[in-house]
Amino acid sequence: MNIYENIVILNASPSDEDLESSTNKIRDLITSSGGEILKVDVWGRRKLANEIKKQRKGFYVLFTFRAPSSLTRKLEDYYKVFDPVIKYMIIKLEKKQSAHVLASLNPLQKGEAAAAGATEQPATR
Repeated sequence: MNIYENIVILNASPSDEDLESSTNKIRDLITSSGGEILKVDVWGRRKLANEIKKQRKGFYVLFTFRAPSSLTRKLEDYYKVFDPVIKYMIIKLEKKQSAHVLASLNPLQKGEAAAAGATEQPATR
């Protein structure tokens, strides 16, 4: 499976609950189609450089996920009919970039494991 980055710009007009719901729908589509979400960065509302579909602001979300290549086509088809999406871009990461992404995620997981281990009581002799 390949690793992808997917930036999605949603219409910023709806409420925070609606934006979270839209983000969760994208998450569910990725996971239900055989993908694994590695990281989700919510950048929030930002001013667009150029007006897109009569919108001046957008809500940015960056997904980093591992998935089969067939999922990208499914995502693109979904984005074309999903009204909250203003723009999107899916990028397949090269091997060096993938290794960098995985390396940046591993220290977080190791840190969580160390924190969990620190809360356990030491074995008595």
